[in-house]
Amino acid sequence: MPEFALKKVTWREWLGLAAGLLALVALFLPWTTLTAARPEIEDVLTTLPADDVTRDAWHAGFLAWAPLFLLFLPGLAVVLFGRVDAVRRAGLPHLWLMAAIGALLLILLGWVTLDWQFSADQRGIFSAAGVEIGTGLGRYLGLLAAVVSAVVAFFDVRVLRAETRTRR
Repeated sequence: MPEFALKKVTWREWLGLAAGLLALVALFLPWTTLTAARPEIEDVLTTLPADDVTRDAWHAGFLAWAPLFLLFLPGLAVVLFGRVDAVRRAGLPHLWLMAAIGALLLILLGWVTLDWQFSADQRGIFSAAGVEIGTGLGRYLGLLAAVVSAVVAFFDVRVLRAETRTRR
């Protein structure tokens, strides 16, 4: 196996790792927030413990934390093994692309099912009190990381295709 050299890692692979690291940071930022338009309800929300009003990815459910690992692990793999010719030809860029697309779809599904992390009774109480279930910064950063990773992985697949054509 060839020796790992930082100089050989391409900008695409570094960007894939950066997207994965951004996804890891997003794990600990708010993913779900509760807000109210009425000031008296907003005052009540501020008196509650922070974990009851905002949730990070760990507490927002499977569709919050799982896609972030789907971004980080391939990002790490392409930096460590992306310059190993046999691993590249075996499909590492394709695996990276599929993982990034899968993560993107899971994040979007989590966005659509945002209020499902609360029971029907809780949603009913929220609705009656005028409390809205919203998205936090972590959800937006996770989405950004998934889009960046998917786009860069797509370009890496295209580069691999060009590399294999020139070898023939």
